[in-house]
Amino acid sequence: MILDDLVAATRAAVEGRMRARPEATLRDRLADAPSAPPLLPRLRAPGVGVIAEVKRASPSRGILNADLDPAALAAAYARAGADAISVLTEESRFRGSLIDLQGARRALDAAGYETPVLRKDFCLSRYQLVEARVAGASAALLITAILDDRALEALYRDALDLGLTPLIEVHDAAELRRVLPLRPPLIGINNRDLGNFSVDVGVTRRLRAFIPPEITVVAESGIRTPEQMAELARWGVDAALIGEALVTALDPAARLAELREAGR
Repeated sequence: MILDDLVAATRAAVEGRMRARPEATLRDRLADAPSAPPLLPRLRAPGVGVIAEVKRASPSRGILNADLDPAALAAAYARAGADAISVLTEESRFRGSLIDLQGARRALDAAGYETPVLRKDFCLSRYQLVEARVAGASAALLITAILDDRALEALYRDALDLGLTPLIEVHDAAELRRVLPLRPPLIGINNRDLGNFSVDVGVTRRLRAFIPPEITVVAESGIRTPEQMAELARWGVDAALIGEALVTALDPAARLAELREAGR
């Protein structure tokens, strides 16, 4: 399965980076990490917020934007009103890197935007969370489908200890039941089945009803139209994470502004 390949590739890449720079050495850089603007207040504002994604490629569609400039795109998203920026850092199939995240954070800081940045990757270890914070992330994705209960809770606590907001991703009711006992402040509902990569936006509608109102909810995958954003607002969703619809648009900033307005 593609997901198994992604997890295996991630594990191998992280092990290589850990050999080159042990966690203790990496932690020495935390004191000099860029600022991390808080994510949750942005997403709890009225309407459906937008987490705009920097994404070169995907396993299901291949190259989406070969000429993508992460720094320039992040700044353009912020100008267009993005509530946060998601940066894909997985290398093997998404063609991302931590350098992309660092570039995005620097560009935002240089332009004066206090826009939070989310590291989106297949997080398997605390080391990746330390990397995220050192690179300037405010938040990190934790995918329930690739973590057992013990690992999920440990990484959730590690993220909080590092000052990161964990975005815990679920796809079905069984995963949601595993997550709710943690009482996380933020849950992402992925409309994409990571087993076969099919997309059903109805997953968000079905699962949203079972999430307490005090938990901020993000809809992920398959959000492309103003009509869908209006639906998310009716369902009580706080934000949408949007990638392909933006990076494949002729004018990503204009598309972002249009979608954001539809969720108001």
